[in-house]
Amino acid sequence: MLHSAKQALTFALSPASVLACMASAAVLLTGCTDDSETVRRIQTQRQVALQKQSQQDHLGETVSLLSQFVGLNEEKASRQISYHLNQWSQNQSGDGGSVEMPELASTLTDVLPEENLRTEVLRDEFQPSDVSVLRDAYLFRQAVQWIDDPIREDPLLVDWLKDLSGEIGEDAASQLRTACRLFDWTVRNVAVEPLDSSTNVPPQVPQPQFPYGMKLEGPGYRQTLYQTIWRGRGDSIQRANVFTALCEQAGVISAVLARQSDEDGALTPWAVGVLAGDQIYLFETELGLPIPGPDQIGIATLEQARKEPTVMRRLDVAGYFDYPYSRTDIQQSVALLNSRMQAISPRMKKLEDGLTGDRRMTLYVDVDAVAEKLDAIPGVAGVRMWTMPLLAEIYQAEARRMVARDPLFSFYYTSRWAVLEGQDEMARNLSSGRWQHLTGQFADDDIEGVKGARTRYLEQRAPEFEISDLRINVDLQKRYGLRRGLGIDSSQYDQQLQQIQMFMRLGKRTATHWLALVQYDDGRFDTAANWFEKRVLDEDQMSMWEDSARYNLARAKEHAEEWDEVEELLKSERTYSGHGNRLRARLIDKSFRE
Repeated sequence: MLHSAKQALTFALSPASVLACMASAAVLLTGCTDDSETVRRIQTQRQVALQKQSQQDHLGETVSLLSQFVGLNEEKASRQISYHLNQWSQNQSGDGGSVEMPELASTLTDVLPEENLRTEVLRDEFQPSDVSVLRDAYLFRQAVQWIDDPIREDPLLVDWLKDLSGEIGEDAASQLRTACRLFDWTVRNVAVEPLDSSTNVPPQVPQPQFPYGMKLEGPGYRQTLYQTIWRGRGDSIQRANVFTALCEQAGVISAVLARQSDEDGALTPWAVGVLAGDQIYLFETELGLPIPGPDQIGIATLEQARKEPTVMRRLDVAGYFDYPYSRTDIQQSVALLNSRMQAISPRMKKLEDGLTGDRRMTLYVDVDAVAEKLDAIPGVAGVRMWTMPLLAEIYQAEARRMVARDPLFSFYYTSRWAVLEGQDEMARNLSSGRWQHLTGQFADDDIEGVKGARTRYLEQRAPEFEISDLRINVDLQKRYGLRRGLGIDSSQYDQQLQQIQMFMRLGKRTATHWLALVQYDDGRFDTAANWFEKRVLDEDQMSMWEDSARYNLARAKEHAEEWDEVEELLKSERTYSGHGNRLRARLIDKSFRE
């Protein structure tokens, strides 16, 4: 009886039953009159309501899957997301009108044949290959929402930006201020690597046959956009990739500026330009600095760099570094738009228009309209779509094929980042912490029972004595779920344990560095300085994060105005990014110590 009563109550309160009662009431009120029109209207309202609910569910499922993507099986999640998007798309009314390829799309045909490009851009259905674009857009949008905050202001630019509002207008100054915060975060969080790392590949590692003249560990394309922000390391081109992608999600127009060779037409990136008002402002990702304006104040515009000889000349550091480009070298630059080919497709425009409220993110770019704005700026000699994202995808596809057929290459290619991208529990924990970090969830959520980035990172920091004892302590091995497999002799097992020790130390030091960055990003500059100085830069635990930690330690001490220590850190001979660091030391000396 109770079960039947519950069913009756459920029926009585359901939307379908309410509409049915409304229809019945209409019949009783009208008596024997023709009520067909009223019934049809009610049925239509019901159908529209159900359709909207169905559409909302599919988009809700899509965003929910994206929000937890890191903890899911990537292949399965991609299929699920593309299914929900196609179901949502089929329920949309209208045919969208005629569809044309953007004119700028033709600049990608050097890498992708036109027929393949048209097929990829103009297809209506979403496919699993679209999901990486959605994942990146979601992640970068989440990151922008917490990075774009006054607490992440570069001290060198605060006063200049305030004064700039009166010159270029508040809207343009606000966009430039956002760009400065995003750039500063990129420089601090993406540790810079040499542009070309191919010479560091051991000679015994097999070489895949990459197309378009690419080589193993070559510049720019050796990591995708996602891998660069995920791993927190990259060369100057990959830094530019991250910075411009953040700008895109913030609604700021930016482009990679490249010099074009007179001999073969090759394009060489030299800066990122951000459009604010009617000027392009210059950011240099190799140096890790906005290019200083005249008198080394603020940020130089492209116009100033082309006209004022001192702007480019003062990028030299006498006795240490000469900047490779002069005023005459950068008179004309090609603007490269960092938009994926999926981002110019009608299906992405439809999807972006369907996302509202907190779900909004930039999925579509009208590249022809953006190109028109950039092309109007003196010094911009044409606009193209940047082929680097497409080359990175081609590089990854070929590398994965090589991983599947060559064990030696597989070990080389996957071992460096197995600590973050592997399938063991330690890697899953670190990757969960990294996702929380990038989406701005630093603290634990006790209500939802979700661990924040701090807790996840702290869990990676096993005591050194425990790591050292792993080879000899059987109880410790059991606690970590380690056991010698059948057919494995003691020497082989010991080698496996040594490898695990190596990964544990790498994971610990990576988590320690990222935990220090979380403290900085949370405005806890004294705590961040302590972590960088006493833990990351511990002489007994040096790692690949030394260069980044030294720079971030200097940045943390800037907030305490410990200028002597800041200068000593920035002028250290032990940093790869010494050129940009010395320029920053010079700017600090001029701004705060004169």
